[in-house]
Amino acid sequence: MESNFEKCLNEVLKHEGGYSDHPSDPGGATNRGVTKKAWEEYVGHEVTKDDIKALTVEQVTPFYKKRYWDVCRCDELHAGLDYVIFDIAVNSGTGRAAKFLQSAIGGAADGAIGPRTIAALGSSALTPKELIGIICDRRELFWRSLPTFGTFGRGWLSRGDGVRKKALETAA
Repeated sequence: MESNFEKCLNEVLKHEGGYSDHPSDPGGATNRGVTKKAWEEYVGHEVTKDDIKALTVEQVTPFYKKRYWDVCRCDELHAGLDYVIFDIAVNSGTGRAAKFLQSAIGGAADGAIGPRTIAALGSSALTPKELIGIICDRRELFWRSLPTFGTFGRGWLSRGDGVRKKALETAA
């Protein structure tokens, strides 16, 4: 399928915003959705909070492609569904994104999108729009179960509504 990576990344970055270091956020210092810890793993050395503050879109683009888009095989997903899975991967991890997709199509939810998941997706009776709805509903339930929902829930729900709307438009 045609790669929608850049379009999807632009949407994700709108939700991720700029620099943040909220004391209740377990991710700690974050900019453009990239945590200090994740950036250190990616570049292979320690970085400062100032390094995180200075991250540019150009710097984080290959990070997002490698760590989230490619891991979730988003190029092999339907338009719209690729965005939902990518956004979940960025916000909650690639394993959770994979499990949401796998459980929606009735597959074994092992947390890794591989050939069996792609094959199951191809033979699923559900339309991309139906899958988007199921996965977005499950994502909301997940958010509501988190102890930090009281602090961040309003923003998460707004993000979820925006992602669902954009994904359904794209899937049309």
